[in-house]
Amino acid sequence: MTVETIAGQRLLTAAAADGLLAATAAGGLAPGQTLATARALYPHLIALEADPAGDIAALTAFASWAQRYTPLTAIDTEQDHGLWLDISGCAHLLGGEPALLADLRTRLARRKLPVRMAIAGTTGAAWALARTQDNTIIPNGAEAQALAKLAIAALRLDARSIAGLHQLGVRTVENLARLPRADVTARFGPLPMLRLDQAHGQIAETIAWPQTVAPFRETVPFTEPIGTVADFAQALELLSERLCRHLAAAGQGGLRFTARFFCLDNTAQTITIATARPVRNPAYVAKLLGMQMETIDPGFGVEAMHLVAEDTAPLSAVQAEAFAVADELDRLATVVDRLSNDIGAARIWRPTPYASHVPERAVTRQPPLEKSPTWERDPTQPRPIRLFPRPEPIEVSAPVPDDPPILFRWRRRVHRIRSATGPERIAAEWWREQARPKDRPETDLIRDYYRVEDTDGARFWVFRAGLQGGGRPPCWFLHGLFG
Repeated sequence: MTVETIAGQRLLTAAAADGLLAATAAGGLAPGQTLATARALYPHLIALEADPAGDIAALTAFASWAQRYTPLTAIDTEQDHGLWLDISGCAHLLGGEPALLADLRTRLARRKLPVRMAIAGTTGAAWALARTQDNTIIPNGAEAQALAKLAIAALRLDARSIAGLHQLGVRTVENLARLPRADVTARFGPLPMLRLDQAHGQIAETIAWPQTVAPFRETVPFTEPIGTVADFAQALELLSERLCRHLAAAGQGGLRFTARFFCLDNTAQTITIATARPVRNPAYVAKLLGMQMETIDPGFGVEAMHLVAEDTAPLSAVQAEAFAVADELDRLATVVDRLSNDIGAARIWRPTPYASHVPERAVTRQPPLEKSPTWERDPTQPRPIRLFPRPEPIEVSAPVPDDPPILFRWRRRVHRIRSATGPERIAAEWWREQARPKDRPETDLIRDYYRVEDTDGARFWVFRAGLQGGGRPPCWFLHGLFG
């Protein structure tokens, strides 16, 4: 048992390995009881401190490991922290549903992990049978018959509903199904009938799967665990060949590939690569994946490997051999792919125009081979070669407040102006979320830009922020250098 201090009381948070339903039906231990009551019933009870965060972390790792059987695995956090596996279309890979259950039980038994499992056509039926009739498999459509004699607690009802139904003499799922639906809903709310319909398959139940199923996915299990780089490389070549053949049949190319390694210690490690253009050359995919092979720690060995094309795009042209591409764009894509997967895709980018008239927002980063946007700035208004990330304040002398400066001080040096052109007025973008007016930075005020040249021939881009006679006195900034 596990216990936790809640409101100053030591309470049981999890029942024994036999399960919550068995303990409740026997009138014994159940979550919510005080530790003193539990010890009165079982003096030799072993109580461990609860670790909810650790339980979730362990289940998350377990769910990731269980993806060797199906890509759809999720934690059941609403009840007693079980695990959902949607094995639709996957059981035949292991010889059928009984073989899948046997394989899973054997692997967990080797690690001394107790487990209760059941397979059914609905999540509600599978949940109930796993906790009452371990290792049960029922066909689709047989849920009502299989659940009829089970206690109503098997329907995942709250304690209040269970106690109220017991007072009416309703003990089994069959008893509940015979009651008038309107009367049950009026007295206990919609939950009892909703759970009954979900368990019988009359209402679909949605599970929040952590990830969607990728349509392009290949798996290779190993009769004996592998752990060498040469074995991994050979397996990746095999998976890449199968996956790229699948992509070619669908006229697709992969943009993001993930290889998952299922280890003997119940962990699953992954490596992911991204490509600048859609690819389906198996040697090329295997080569990029091999560049990250050193990040995999096989431990006691790897039992199975998956390769998934998580992101795809149409690709009709036949690709050239890996690293022997024909045109400039393909050669550039090869270089980008290798750099991105070596030092990180976030570090490979190129500047491109962004639709904003505010100078420091008019450029953004984008992936190297993406098409540039169609937006262009006004060519009649030149911009400096070097634009500062943030405008720097300067001290200015001007004959009248609205005129360009005759001299300014920047970084402790005085520059006397020989010529000036402007102003070019740029206002802050009104649709952008702004702070309160009194807290807005001075550079977010209306700006009047001037191109000025000093007596030494250096050219600067300066602006006056604010209007004369406004709430704040105008301030001057240097924003860039022309040469």
